[in-house]
Amino acid sequence: MQDLLLRNVALPDGRAGVDVLVREGRIAAVGPALPAPQGIPALDGGGWLLSPPFVDAHFHMDSTLSHGQPRVNESGTLLEGISLWGELKPLLTQEALVERALRYCDWAVARGLLAIRSHVDVCDPRLLAVEALLHVKRQVAPYLDLQLVAFPQDGVLRCPGALENLKRALDLGVDVVGGIPHFERTMADGAESVRLLCELAAERGLRVDMHCDESDDPLSRHVETLAQQTHRLGLHGRVTGSHLTSMHSMDNYYVSKLLPLMAEAQLHAVANPLINIMLQGRHDTYPKRRGMTRVPELLAAGVNVGFGHDCVMDPWYPLGSADMLEVAAMGLHVAQLGSVAGQRACFDAVTVNNARVLGLEGYGLEPGCRGDFVLLQARSPQEAIRLRAPRLLVVRGGRVLARAPVQAVALELPGRPARVDFTLAPPARDEPGVAPPGGPEAGP
Repeated sequence: MQDLLLRNVALPDGRAGVDVLVREGRIAAVGPALPAPQGIPALDGGGWLLSPPFVDAHFHMDSTLSHGQPRVNESGTLLEGISLWGELKPLLTQEALVERALRYCDWAVARGLLAIRSHVDVCDPRLLAVEALLHVKRQVAPYLDLQLVAFPQDGVLRCPGALENLKRALDLGVDVVGGIPHFERTMADGAESVRLLCELAAERGLRVDMHCDESDDPLSRHVETLAQQTHRLGLHGRVTGSHLTSMHSMDNYYVSKLLPLMAEAQLHAVANPLINIMLQGRHDTYPKRRGMTRVPELLAAGVNVGFGHDCVMDPWYPLGSADMLEVAAMGLHVAQLGSVAGQRACFDAVTVNNARVLGLEGYGLEPGCRGDFVLLQARSPQEAIRLRAPRLLVVRGGRVLARAPVQAVALELPGRPARVDFTLAPPARDEPGVAPPGGPEAGP
């Protein structure tokens, strides 16, 4: 951890010209023209937007960067992806899992993504992926929070031994209880799996995060059971329903009953915009559903909604780059959240809302919070989404992990004088003793 003074930044709440002082890895003060303690390195934020780090509340790090192994998902469907992952599992090695995961963590840090909740498949009795990601979790802990979910990809009741494997994974140090009720053999088995897994989490004092109703079927309603079990067991605020794509197709009257139940249970909801619109609606002709859950309605009901990246270059999705602003932008478009408030809600969905899903302590930009933040080449959260803003600084505990120069465009148009034009550039600010983000005073 390190001390740092970052001058002249804008904050997501609209404040501008603000300084942020980090002492011993924690934010000590936030305000205009803070006095500079002797010996503390100072950086000029140039008036750009300072955000708390990006957080991904739903990811699969055991499969990331495995695209094309052992073959490509030709249909592009969820079920072929699951089948393909089943073909790949016997070929996995711990070394390859660790190497791919560490490479992805490097991508994440460069983009200001400093906390990830990753599901890890526990249906392989070797628990190879579990052991690999626990190793990665320890290795990246100085610069990235990696929270692991014990995920029975093939169904905790459908797959022989999966429940015992899941318990073993928790014993090894996996953080969260996962599930996939809609992939069990029957609706009744799905409901039973929700009950078993929520009771297990309650016994162990753990959080729950279930792949829930990832389907176009309007009758896949396991989120109702998840809300009921959460309420019954007193797990309020500790349970997440991920995907919830069947809600896209549900009857409006039923949803009007469901939303208050979810809010009463203090469920978190995580949509995965990129993957949801890629995988859902595959049996439709036209009109073709896109499947992402009812984000505006969930927000209006008081449910905490986050966005996840879900997949990057794996059996389910051939694209992706660990950029949570890309996720926010896609969620904004699919949910039609184009208002100022809607755009801000999408920025929150990849920052503060996801931090609530993970239960991160000390997250934020207030005194006492951890000295973790990202400086974006934008003036507001809305502009950051619109531009997929470059990350100028990524800081963890007051220590600079990554930096990049301000981007500008040199225009040399026929018939017009050459100029460097970047319409977002704030006024120049010269202050003795304050280095720009890439300056020599910002040592690693």
